[in-house]
Amino acid sequence: MSLLVREHRTVRFVFLGAAGVGKTALITRFLQDRFDSKYTRTVEELHALEYDTDGARVRVEILDTSGSYSFPAMRALCIRTGDAFALVYAADEPDSLEEVQRLREEILELKGEKFTGITVIENKADLGSRSRQATAEVIRAVEEDWGAGFVETSARTGENVTGVFRDWLQQMKLPSRVSPALRRRTQTMSREITETREKPPMKKNNSCILS
Repeated sequence: MSLLVREHRTVRFVFLGAAGVGKTALITRFLQDRFDSKYTRTVEELHALEYDTDGARVRVEILDTSGSYSFPAMRALCIRTGDAFALVYAADEPDSLEEVQRLREEILELKGEKFTGITVIENKADLGSRSRQATAEVIRAVEEDWGAGFVETSARTGENVTGVFRDWLQQMKLPSRVSPALRRRTQTMSREITETREKPPMKKNNSCILS
């Protein structure tokens, strides 16, 4: 797949990971620069930003997925429609890293062994519950063995959240100005849409909403 921007191009970034690792919090921090400490289980929500850039219309989609799937086929559909993936685990939940490993295997099974659009995120870095040695070992495994990117973040403090999206925009050959977090927040975003498959807002539970 070509990564060059074309007219009316759409790129989709997908967040995957166990429940409670902070996927929604990272997206909220990126899009709105705020943090909500209250945890609510997530419905698969699709956020879309549309921009005119370099003579092309670009639609950037961010898919926030549920941490648990009742139907594997729904998770597989989310993976098949994604262009790049953030695999998120929490620094204070070592078991959530195992889910990242499993998700990577599923992505490669569906997208092909040579697929490279994966970034591993250690969220909740501010909690400091994982030793630096443990994190260094994960980084080495991700970057050397997997050939994937690695970013330590904290949705609570905002630490390094833009780094995830900056890497993705570079992969997709998109200018950083399409990112609301990489521009000055005093500027108005061209357009922000939260799609719920033409349904009214729902309480968060388990479902997959795709355009």
